Amino acid sequence: MKWIDFPNEVFVVNGLPWFGETKPHLWRLPERMKGVVRPAVWDLATNPSGGRIRFRTNTANLSIKANFTTATAYCNISIIGQMGYDVYSDGLYWRSIFPHPASAPQVGVVEEAIFEKHPREWRDICIYTPIYAPGEVIAFAFDDDVEFLPPAPFAMEKPVVFYGSSITQGGCASRPGMSYQAILGRALNIDFVNLGFSGNGMGEPELAEAMAEIDASCYVVDFAQNVGDPVKLREVYGPFLSILRAERPDTPIVCNTPIYASKALWWPEGQRNLEGQRQVIRDAVAERKAMGDTRVWLTEGTDFLGPSLSDAFVDGVHPSDLGFQAIADGFRPVIARILGLA
Repeated sequence: MKWIDFPNEVFVVNGLPWFGETKPHLWRLPERMKGVVRPAVWDLATNPSGGRIRFRTNTANLSIKANFTTATAYCNISIIGQMGYDVYSDGLYWRSIFPHPASAPQVGVVEEAIFEKHPREWRDICIYTPIYAPGEVIAFAFDDDVEFLPPAPFAMEKPVVFYGSSITQGGCASRPGMSYQAILGRALNIDFVNLGFSGNGMGEPELAEAMAEIDASCYVVDFAQNVGDPVKLREVYGPFLSILRAERPDTPIVCNTPIYASKALWWPEGQRNLEGQRQVIRDAVAERKAMGDTRVWLTEGTDFLGPSLSDAFVDGVHPSDLGFQAIADGFRPVIARILGLA
């Protein structure tokens, strides 16, 4: 077998729109924004949630060499969901690569076979990068006489770009391929960019400007819970949309209200805050439509994940895989209709 260092022209990187500036780092924002966004946002931007490394190959053997740089484990998400890589072959889940042992992740370089001595046939390989840890891919190993082709194209060239909170980032999916954007991407064969920042989806103008740098097929604005106070949310939500629309006058914008939170069922103040946030978003969309904006849509998060699926949560706030599947199923007809894929 031979090792091919990453990055390389045979590997296509999707979901990380500034990779041309950041490579070999798998970062979600360019380094020029390090001093522009808050430190907490920058730290989360080094977590490559939504990133994918894609290639088409006829190798019978495939291995990966990756560097795991953190041993910090979260209490509400699995090690695989936090820092693992998901491997898909021809759109089907194959396996995950993660540091061992799972109870105490080892920092350092891991070299592991993805598959060995498989039939020599063409496969589209897609590797989802970590949700909640910096990802450093060093190289991939292939048969000595391996051949490559471009990976299968998406249904449309431009990605759907999502901005939001920890739920958008992917907490608490069991593995990277189970965020709602990843599920939706496979269902519709679309590219996507994940700009979810756990605990830090605050609607700052600099994030709207970064989002607008991406030539997208659609923007999904799904922040609110991190702001909390509906009064504060009203101060930032409309201006956030205005920045997007000023830079991208024709790109569809989907505004999603907060999903249900089972924890809030027993917390009256939390219920009031969530409903207040939903009303702020409804009002902002109505205001834009009154201004003549015909390319803005409202979706209700509770229609996707509501009280009838109270079991679909890990900690009362963050969805499990069941919850992310429900959100993806809810977004699917909306995004398909907007993009003309229905």
